Amino acid sequence: MTSLLITNANVVNEGKIQELDVLVQDGRIAKVGADLSAEAADRVLDASGLHLLPGMIDDQVHFREPGLTHKGEIATESAAAVAGGITSYFEMPNVNPLTINRAALEDKFERASQKSLANYSFYLGASNDNLDEIKNLDPKAACGIKVFMGASTGNMLVDKPEILEGIFANAPTIVVTHCEDTPMIQANEEKYREQYGDDVPMSCHPLIRSEEACYKSSSFAVSLAKRFGTRLHILHLTTEKELSLLQAGDLAQKQITAEACVHHLFFSEEDYETKGALIKCNPAVKKASDRAALLNAVRDDLIDVVATDHAPHTWEEKQNSYFKAPSGLPLVQHALITMLEHYHSGQFTLEKIVQKVSHNVADLFQISERGYIREGYWADLVLVDLNRPTVVDEQKLYYKCGWSPFSGYIFKSSIQATLVNGEMAFENGEVNPNIRGKRIAFNR
Repeated sequence: MTSLLITNANVVNEGKIQELDVLVQDGRIAKVGADLSAEAADRVLDASGLHLLPGMIDDQVHFREPGLTHKGEIATESAAAVAGGITSYFEMPNVNPLTINRAALEDKFERASQKSLANYSFYLGASNDNLDEIKNLDPKAACGIKVFMGASTGNMLVDKPEILEGIFANAPTIVVTHCEDTPMIQANEEKYREQYGDDVPMSCHPLIRSEEACYKSSSFAVSLAKRFGTRLHILHLTTEKELSLLQAGDLAQKQITAEACVHHLFFSEEDYETKGALIKCNPAVKKASDRAALLNAVRDDLIDVVATDHAPHTWEEKQNSYFKAPSGLPLVQHALITMLEHYHSGQFTLEKIVQKVSHNVADLFQISERGYIREGYWADLVLVDLNRPTVVDEQKLYYKCGWSPFSGYIFKSSIQATLVNGEMAFENGEVNPNIRGKRIAFNR
């Protein structure tokens, strides 16, 4: 493994921006200092004018392997991730077979060890009949336990109150939830089907997957967590109303935390007219006022983490009518520069962005030696140019599905280089397909 000296970088880390040099040796950050020009290295990279960030850690992706690899797979989607500055990811259990037992979990780790360009961990999924698997889970063996408290893709809805109580009472590690109330959604679907037949307008999606359906489920999750003392992380909040369930403040003091996703911070219901099924996702993109509230909540530390919920489907699948078009969109390749748009608009500081996409994820999930630019930590780093635009060109996408909801958009920033464990995973617009990420370790 070669050594690398990055000089003159504007390092964004732990609430500060400082012009520093960073020496990378043997996959780790060996030194961070104001002038390391005398240090020997196999390569020197002058980062003048660029910003060096800890790599983004995405706590929610669907890479579709095994069983759904016509949509995406670990190799293709992790390539897109490193092209977007994401150096580590946590992947979801609604694949085929479902990741609801230790054998399926370890199968995914084995696949990733052979194929993943980024670092990886996987959730153990909850079902109505795998409570013993959850109870016996080694807390270090998975990033967390995923509970679908509302129907989504895959057959993983946990809808029995006594099972949910058992999960929340016995979970040996953090529980993450998808919160939507299925009976309410089904009633809304029937209401709009009666009005429109099968050709329901995509703009009705946030009315079907409504604010009320989200709040009923997320408030139930919060009540269970408080009752049993469970460490709860609510994924992809979409409504202003749900923010009333959360407390602002220091992450270390929280039992209940929440995530927002980049697309819910970027799109609103006004975009269904032009984007249609391309922004159909669960939970739904909602009102502009919800988006504004979510942005404020991220800034004010009511929401702790920003992730993607990257969920690719084929272009052909997305061309279907409302009930047949699947929910989910590919996002990892542009997630970080999407966040940087909010820096350019004055919504977030760079320090706040790094806190939400790197530091807090590492702290919340107790990740070992990642998420910060610290001596001794793994060198998961991303160099960004805030003044070099990125045009979203479908010919330059690494997703297997080959499309993006941002196609044609011009972002103000660009990813210049991504290092994973000290190796150059992406540079000069090209992914290095030969590197491999590592299994993420946890301090639990």
